Amino acid sequence: MSAARAIGLLLGAAADGVIGEPKRGRPVTVFTRAVRTVDASLPQHRLAGVAFAGGLAGSAVVAGVLAERSLRRSPVLQALGTAVATWAVLGGAGLAADGTELARDLEEGELDAARETLSELDSRQTGGLNVVGLSRASVESVAQHTADAVVGPLFWGAVAGMPGLLAARTVSVLRTGDPTRPAGWFARRLDDLVNLLPTRFAAALTVSSAPVVGGSAAGAWRAWRRDTAAHPSPNAGRMEAAFAGALEIRLGGRTVYPHGVEELPVLGDGRNPDAGHVTRAVELSRVVGWLAGVSSAVLAALFGLRRRSR
Repeated sequence: MSAARAIGLLLGAAADGVIGEPKRGRPVTVFTRAVRTVDASLPQHRLAGVAFAGGLAGSAVVAGVLAERSLRRSPVLQALGTAVATWAVLGGAGLAADGTELARDLEEGELDAARETLSELDSRQTGGLNVVGLSRASVESVAQHTADAVVGPLFWGAVAGMPGLLAARTVSVLRTGDPTRPAGWFARRLDDLVNLLPTRFAAALTVSSAPVVGGSAAGAWRAWRRDTAAHPSPNAGRMEAAFAGALEIRLGGRTVYPHGVEELPVLGDGRNPDAGHVTRAVELSRVVGWLAGVSSAVLAALFGLRRRSR
């Protein structure tokens, strides 16, 4: 099981990088829109949100367990099943495509197009953002989605196989909903718990990856350790701070969401970001994703060895 899981995670991560996602009807995009539509129709009661979000996350776990049990007699099928599940849930290719499009639009001054693309990645209000604001939001979105849509699923895939893969990605999708709505409120708290360890792992990978893209590992470590204490999220600020330090830019500050304005702490101590930094953020995200794919395979193998030694 452990070898098949490790191989499947590597194959799925490679497929995400090489094959990417279909240009139309991305599975995660379709699922995200469906979740937001259902959430908007739920009664404004927290119990409804708990039932909906908890039910979806639980269903993902059950689906993963059933899939693994149906394939357990064949290591080859186990590896292929894990590979397909990994490819289906990972968002690395889509994130790179969206980030590259954002950087190109910002470079060419196509701000309306950049706002539209950013709205698919982030729930903040983009209408009043200038080039600097859009660049900052783009880097923050790339950083956060690298943790939630790439490192998180791979981490839980290594620990728990297909149930971990599917559940981690389901939770990250649920988190993108409106926090004032029932499902969004509960999903954010569930996401804080599920991604507590993966986000710190992702930040550590960001520190290690920074020199590969001409960034500062020392700056990433310093910003991560220094600037996240005041951030309201136990997870998001850590990854954004690591990216800010790695790219030697400043992130955070006043952010306008549909539900209100949040005064977030300043992360990093460099210059204001521009389109070039968005491009470098995408490159950094890719490197972090590659390292996460290899690390998840090693972690899966180690878990398997530990089980055998008992």
